[in-house]
Amino acid sequence: MARHKLSGKQKAAILLVSLGPDVSAQVYKHLTDEEIEKLSLEISSVKKVDSVMKDEIIEQFHQIAVAQDFITQGGIGYAKTVLEKAFGKQEAASIINRLTSSLQVRPFDFARKADPQQVLNFIQNEHPQTIALVLSYLDAEQAGQILSELPQEMQADVAKRIATMDSTSPEIISQVERVLESNLSASLTEDYTQTGGIQAVVEVLNGVDRSTERTILDTLEVQDPDLAEEIKKRMFVFEDIVILDNRAIQRVIREVENDDLRLALKVASEEVKDIIFNNMSQRMAETFKEEMEYMGPVRLRDVEEAQTNIVSTIRRLEDIGEIVIARGGGDDIIV
Repeated sequence: MARHKLSGKQKAAILLVSLGPDVSAQVYKHLTDEEIEKLSLEISSVKKVDSVMKDEIIEQFHQIAVAQDFITQGGIGYAKTVLEKAFGKQEAASIINRLTSSLQVRPFDFARKADPQQVLNFIQNEHPQTIALVLSYLDAEQAGQILSELPQEMQADVAKRIATMDSTSPEIISQVERVLESNLSASLTEDYTQTGGIQAVVEVLNGVDRSTERTILDTLEVQDPDLAEEIKKRMFVFEDIVILDNRAIQRVIREVENDDLRLALKVASEEVKDIIFNNMSQRMAETFKEEMEYMGPVRLRDVEEAQTNIVSTIRRLEDIGEIVIARGGGDDIIV
């Protein structure tokens, strides 16, 4: 294998062989099953590696790790400046290119380090599709804050665009990045980048205040009832009951059917069981535990239906103001 013809997987395989089995095992813990399978196959095909090639690959890895650290500290522009001072412009460009092509710096990395208000100032006058693209790449809490600050007439449109977004070409992403950060020089791969989707908008909406969420969902219910219903289903799942306060949990226990609660708790986590039983009287908790022991095996479909019924009750109690689900924004603060 000539050095200049090595692929990224070949270099990774040689690196892990050079690091030894103990270190490689720790690296494997951070990989997906598919990545482990591909890398293991590559390692099995590695022949004898001369010391010069091994040292070169270790040095490349070290340079990429250092560059990644600089990017984390201050962005790609900062990393380039530091690397140019250390290695010169040509070598710095080579390191950055290897980093962006092999580790794939996620688009809008600089925006995730910025204050949400700054990002809002950048994008608030852009087309809703552009805003949706940027928000889909930000952290959910950060995106939720920005969505809350957008004009109400735009919020539902942007949320819908995030939910229905499929893939965006690297050229468009690159154009938007250049507008937001003229100094960004990341080299994107030719693959289309997957982002957006229903789960993305769910995470964003979980970061907005209740009034903003209600405005968006009310609008979506008119424009696209099926989409609105799917979003609402995912916004609060049964295991999220642990975020409710004791008063709310006691209210839910009184409201739901005991049969549903027994079924739902059958496969619930210990944390959920503890918080539910702690909000029952001792006698009621003991009765529930005994009845659950005598239930025997239950169908997963019945458990899921019971949990859905309880979640629907929780959402209804919140809608009528009986309980509060903690979320982003100021209107959920209890005083």
